[in-house]
Amino acid sequence: MRQPLPRLRATFSLMFCLVLGGCASTTGPSNAWGYYWQSLRGHMQILHAAEPIDDWVARKDISPALRERLQLAQRARAFAVAELGLPDNASYRRYADLKRSAAVWNVVAAPPYSLTLHTWCFPVTGCIGYRGYFTEAAAQAEAAELAAQGLEVEVYGVPAYSTLGYMNWAGGDPLLSTFIAWPEGDFVRLLFHELAHQVVYAKNDTLFNESFATAVERIGVAQWLATQSTPAAREAYATSEARRSAFRALTRATRAHLAAIYEQKEASAPDDQALAAIKSEAMQRFRADYAALRERWLQPQGGAAPQATTAQVAGYDRWVAQANNASFAAQAAYDELVPAFEALFEREGRDWPRFYDAVRQLAQQPQPERHEALRALIPDPQHLKETAGA
Repeated sequence: MRQPLPRLRATFSLMFCLVLGGCASTTGPSNAWGYYWQSLRGHMQILHAAEPIDDWVARKDISPALRERLQLAQRARAFAVAELGLPDNASYRRYADLKRSAAVWNVVAAPPYSLTLHTWCFPVTGCIGYRGYFTEAAAQAEAAELAAQGLEVEVYGVPAYSTLGYMNWAGGDPLLSTFIAWPEGDFVRLLFHELAHQVVYAKNDTLFNESFATAVERIGVAQWLATQSTPAAREAYATSEARRSAFRALTRATRAHLAAIYEQKEASAPDDQALAAIKSEAMQRFRADYAALRERWLQPQGGAAPQATTAQVAGYDRWVAQANNASFAAQAAYDELVPAFEALFEREGRDWPRFYDAVRQLAQQPQPERHEALRALIPDPQHLKETAGA
């Protein structure tokens, strides 16, 4: 996956049903056991392929680029422990070449007039808004079943997933070939994101878990780039982050627009045909706004080089072409509460242990209370604007 774009790489929390007491499934016991088997087999294949990073670095048959990146991973792993207070354990100290484009393929689904994700429930992780498969064909088959039920669906490749630390006894989650070649800033931020899931995890709350991990990755990568990186890597990251920020702003505005449309259905039960037309218009506007944004990225600015190449925007292009309620709802989990966690980090004096303790306390609260507490921390945009102009 090129640029880890619209942050839709979900963290597939793989819990082994045999250990944790069986899987719950929305489609019956036989499907549950089939899903368990493919999960167990797929993860064991990854563990079998993983070898210690030192062993890889010592090999004569790897490229200098891979050796350099593995050594970067070791430095970033040490930085995560020493500077960010992330777990010092077996995870991300081994590397596996999967020889495929994704670690797993996630399925997400949502009703045609709602941004609420369909969920799957498991004994330890609770109910989550995505389901991961180790083959794309299996994910597409699940998506087809959900589409037949009238849901909007999306299948997308995931470069990494977290087992929440439960598999550290078996070597932990390894680095994977699916993201090893990403630009430095994006590679490091993903590493921090996955480790964050081992710090705090709230059952039944994808929004909380993913927003927390995304906040950790954003703050952490800023510290890494400021103290450990090169000017070239900082510049490359700043350019790609500017694109991500612009895209997030566009999708956030579209989500708000769609949510308002769907509220009309709840409030006044409009004719389905009329509602479909309004929704279609909103999606057309989204794609037109993206086309304009894309053109700005690809055009030279004031004699300078373009901000991006067609290869760098290809992931955005695919996302926009396939975008539906499931896409927008899944993306919301990765950015909706991030400003709240960033504000909490500032409130705790930018002290990582204090911040994690505060997040753990929130995780112990009932979901409505924790979400309310977090949303109260989100800075008011108007206040920020006035402060900037002061």
